[in-house]
Formats: sequence, C-alpha cells, structure tokens
Amino acid sequence: MVQSKRKHVRVEWGSGNVFADLRLPDADELQHKARLGVLIHQSIREQGLSQVQAARVLGVNQPKISALMNGKMEGFSLERLLTFLSALGHEVKLTIGRRTPPGKAGRVLMAPP
Repeated sequence: MVQSKRKHVRVEWGSGNVFADLRLPDADELQHKARLGVLIHQSIREQGLSQVQAARVLGVNQPKISALMNGKMEGFSLERLLTFLSALGHEVKLTIGRRTPPGKAGRVLMAPP
C-alpha cells in the first residue's frame, strides 16, 4: 500500500499587479508598460508586420522592436509606448478624473481596449 504525503501550500491572493506583489519600485508604471507592450505586440502580429516593417512604422530600429516583442520595456517611456500604439492605428485616449480627497493620492488606471 502506498501512502501519499500531502503538502500544505500557502496561497496568497495577489493585488492584481505582480510588480507590486514583488515589491518592485515603480510597480504601477511597470504594470502599465507591460500592458502597453502586450497591446503593441498583438497589434504588430495582427497586422502581419515583420520586425523591420514595424520598426519603419514606429520610427525605431529593428533591435528596439525585438526588445518590445520580447517584453523588454526598459528604455521605453509610457509616452513613447502610447505613441507606438497610435502609429499602429490605435486610438489612444487619456482622461483626467476628479480630484481625490485631501491627503489621498490619485491613481493611474488603464482600461483595456
């Protein structure tokens, strides 16, 4: 007869931002960059663009496209990533909401397309 050993695994709910869960600095910005990177990657694939063609459309060199396609967001600002989405034909909208109560920080939210 074989006895199985049961392991107890501790499960912790995430916050929805893996970068914050890992306690990385600038977690919100990293999350936004990751989401934008995914959208750029999807757009390039959906349009059937090669990396060289995408580089021409976005006004960068092919190694930068390779970095984006591989999830390497270092060196790309949020503004630049938004500009890339616009160049790929996406409508980009920024909305400024109402002020938060005094002493409470505001948030940056990104809605999916």
